[in-house]
Amino acid sequence: MPYEDFSIEKIQDEFSIVIRDIPNPFGIAHSVEPSGRLRSLLEEFAPLGSSIGTEKARSEFIIAPILAEIKKMVGNGVSLFSGNRFDVDKEKGLTGYCDFLFSFSSSQITISTPVLAIVEAKNENINTGFGQCMAEMVAARIYNQDRQKPVDTVYGCVTTR
Repeated sequence: MPYEDFSIEKIQDEFSIVIRDIPNPFGIAHSVEPSGRLRSLLEEFAPLGSSIGTEKARSEFIIAPILAEIKKMVGNGVSLFSGNRFDVDKEKGLTGYCDFLFSFSSSQITISTPVLAIVEAKNENINTGFGQCMAEMVAARIYNQDRQKPVDTVYGCVTTR
């Protein structure tokens, strides 16, 4: 079963995940000023990504430049993957493609451990992305544990217009 077939309920049932609403889970987040280059790219291409109206266009023209900027800010110790296959456990249905994935590794050749964050780009209904993103987060946790590089937190993000 590909990640996109998971619902929130299926994740809760199959992996005993408990969802809690935590107000302000990150505490005080420090804002980061985007570079002039990123601002320029978004000013020029975000309207195009929005007007085309597909997940692919939004991913390419809006989300990818933002994530590339984050990678640049963090440096070479983090790798960013886009549209890669991330098959972790076929029996549990944890297979398929991730829109974007960050790992704490300098290698851009293959996905390495630990996987830190998953980003899913959805077009209209953000709720349809939650189950998919959660399945990918569970897969990342298993992937890291199987390779003896567990992390305390795997982050996930679902975007929409």
